[in-house]
Amino acid sequence: MSETNSIPGEVRLVFACSGAVDVGEIADRAARMLNREGAARMYCLGGIGAHLDESLADARKAGRILAIDGCPQDCARKCLEQAGLANIRHMRITDHQMEKGKTPVSVHNVSLAADRARHALLAL
Repeated sequence: MSETNSIPGEVRLVFACSGAVDVGEIADRAARMLNREGAARMYCLGGIGAHLDESLADARKAGRILAIDGCPQDCARKCLEQAGLANIRHMRITDHQMEKGKTPVSVHNVSLAADRARHALLAL
C-alpha cells in the first residue's frame, strides 16, 4: 500500500458513500478529490462490505480512516464499523447545508465537501 499522506508513516484511507442520490455522488467525488491531492487514499467500500481478506487487512493497517456519507443513513460508516475497523472519522454531507435530493452536484459543492472532509480527516 503506497503512502500518499502528509504525516510520514501514517496511511490514511477514505471510504465514500456512492449512493444513487446527489449527496452520495458528492461524497464520492469529494473522496476522489482527496485521493488525487494525496490527502488520503480512496479505498473500496465494496471490498470491506464483501469481507475480502486483503481489503480488510489493508484497512486495519491504516492510521486513520475517514468515512464520507451522503445522508443520515450512514451506510459507509456502518459498513466499516460492522467490519470491526477502528480509527474511523466520519463526515456526513447533509450536515453541511446540503439537502438530499436538492443539492446540485457541482464543482463548488464537491470542493466544499472535500474541504470539510480534509478537516474531518485531520481532527483528533
